[in-house]
Amino acid sequence: MTTSGKLEKAKITILNGKKQGEEVECKFNPNSYTLEKSVNYGEMKATGSGASVMQFVDGNAETLSMELFFDTTDKLDTDNVSSKEVDVREQYTKYIDLLLSVDGELHAPPVCQFVWGDGIEFTALVESANKQFTKFLPSGVPVRARVGIVFKEFKTADYHKSEVSPESTDKTKVWTVSEGDTLWQIASEEYSDVSHWRTIADKNGIDNPRAIEPGDKLELPPLH
Repeated sequence: MTTSGKLEKAKITILNGKKQGEEVECKFNPNSYTLEKSVNYGEMKATGSGASVMQFVDGNAETLSMELFFDTTDKLDTDNVSSKEVDVREQYTKYIDLLLSVDGELHAPPVCQFVWGDGIEFTALVESANKQFTKFLPSGVPVRARVGIVFKEFKTADYHKSEVSPESTDKTKVWTVSEGDTLWQIASEEYSDVSHWRTIADKNGIDNPRAIEPGDKLELPPLH
């Protein structure tokens, strides 16, 4: 992570949109960070027994959360320093705001990347940022801030497609629903991956995955 005994600075880089390439270098590294990952399970009723079986549905995006600290008080000793040069909003936190604002080119907030040496490289969208200003000039200009920030993992559709490559025919099949069938079970049998219940639901215009009845005919599309 270091080459000269000095801890590398964490930084946030904007990856797309009008501000692509702009960086926020953290003058003070985070004291800690938290990575959180979770998955969703669906409840499947076992035929005839009334018992419930938990089936994996899909995984949620990973989140990275931390508190960042920004400070411009070291510039106060500089002669003829302007209020803008010591305003922590202008120097730092406005870039955090950019990550939560809709970019005109993208029609969405930009994707960014949080990098800290060789320890972590996290491509994400900013889910939330809580800014607290803690030190001010007599004029009210803030010179110190703490920002609690949550990044949500960003991966392209091509990445997700490359992660899952179950075998499937190259033709659409028709499945006649039997008593006790569920979309999760059908997806497991056809695609060897219960998360593809969504593929079946989307193909057949099903809003409620539990609302299938014996005798229903479902189209099972191939996975490309």
